[in-house]
Amino acid sequence: MVVGGGVAGLSTAYRLLTADRPPGEVLVLEAEPDPGGKLRSVRVGDLELEAGPDSILARKPAAVGLARELGLGEDLVPSAARTALVWSDGELLPFPSGPFGISTDLRGLWAWPGMSRRGKLRAAADLVLPRPRATTDRSIGSLMRRRLGDEATEALVAPLLGGLFAGDVDRLSVAATFPELDRWERRHGGLIRGARAAARAVGGGPPAPMFLRLRAGLRRLTDGLTEAVGRERVRTGQAVEGVAPKGGGFEVAAAGRRHEADAVVFACPAFVTADLVEPWAPEAGRALRAIRHVSTAVVLLAYPEGTATALPEASGFVVPRGRLTTTACTFVSRKWPEAAFGDRAVLRCFVGADGSEDALDRNDDELVERVAAELASLLPLPDPAAGRVVRWPRSMPQYEVGHLDRVAAIERALPAGIHVVGQAYRGAGISDCVRQATELAGAIASPRAAVRAGAS
Repeated sequence: MVVGGGVAGLSTAYRLLTADRPPGEVLVLEAEPDPGGKLRSVRVGDLELEAGPDSILARKPAAVGLARELGLGEDLVPSAARTALVWSDGELLPFPSGPFGISTDLRGLWAWPGMSRRGKLRAAADLVLPRPRATTDRSIGSLMRRRLGDEATEALVAPLLGGLFAGDVDRLSVAATFPELDRWERRHGGLIRGARAAARAVGGGPPAPMFLRLRAGLRRLTDGLTEAVGRERVRTGQAVEGVAPKGGGFEVAAAGRRHEADAVVFACPAFVTADLVEPWAPEAGRALRAIRHVSTAVVLLAYPEGTATALPEASGFVVPRGRLTTTACTFVSRKWPEAAFGDRAVLRCFVGADGSEDALDRNDDELVERVAAELASLLPLPDPAAGRVVRWPRSMPQYEVGHLDRVAAIERALPAGIHVVGQAYRGAGISDCVRQATELAGAIASPRAAVRAGAS
């Protein structure tokens, strides 16, 4: 039994059914009217736009491989614009060269107008600071501030890395989010040297695309999974009301029916799983509740004809913490151009994050007006022709310091036959969820852990 029909749950079901030793019958229960989770689109004027994630991270192969396996490989397309911008004192500036906001070119950093001379000198000091002593898990902010200083951290690193998790870099775990940063410091003696080594390892030639999307939307990935699993096995509108041990397995109550399962995979938010397991696995329930989630929203804007050239040749921009209501913005019509856009600017703006969820207290009209006004102060844009807000309450799990230990504690506390997978645990992106699902399904389908889950 799989509880949750998003990409993690559907991928788990698919991998179980296609394993070398299929464990038996599989059933997916999804509370919403349609499967897919956050992979869905909405209408904005006459356009169909992504309401959730809009791309797959190309450097993590699990989702790309799955798309190809489902026959969607030819429809994977790279982003047309790759340059990213950052808000700085009312201007949009290109990031200095280098990954994660870490400049690998000191001349370029010195010429960058978004930091003071003192801040640039402090960032360059990373090259002469001593290697770290052995440490336990630490926050992204503590690592970056020690190596690059406060100014570079706030101006460059925090908007980019914190924004990916809608989080606070002074709380987010390095080990759980970007463990390569720790490796760079330890192996190369600093972040700048580590970033340079990573760039050399990639080699010459044109840079590989960072992001890929599916033509006609990422929803095609979960639609393909649903078809591969079998629509008869994916039951929607089936909110799980209770799970309890019964005999050597479990009884799952959903939508007035009771199902028996030898094993249950929870592919839903950690706080939902906590509600369901805490009555009979209290230690696991407490550990699941310790994973905080923050709320966000996406503001989708379509502008009138003739506005396409108002957008820079870039994929979008990020904003340092607390400077604007908008935390980040994707120039959709630059990054993912489509004939349907015509000569219109189309944007996706993000609102809400750890410490700024109060921005979501505005109603939809107020949010559209506020975000549009912020954009007009940065770019020569008129009022949008159409706008829509998609709210994602408690949608972003926070990988705080000690997160991986917390996840390990959850896994230890869960009884045999109960499993968790998805965004809250060992990677929040689509590719991470697919990888987790593949690993979990392989463990379940092994000869030592044969599983059958089906309806009674």
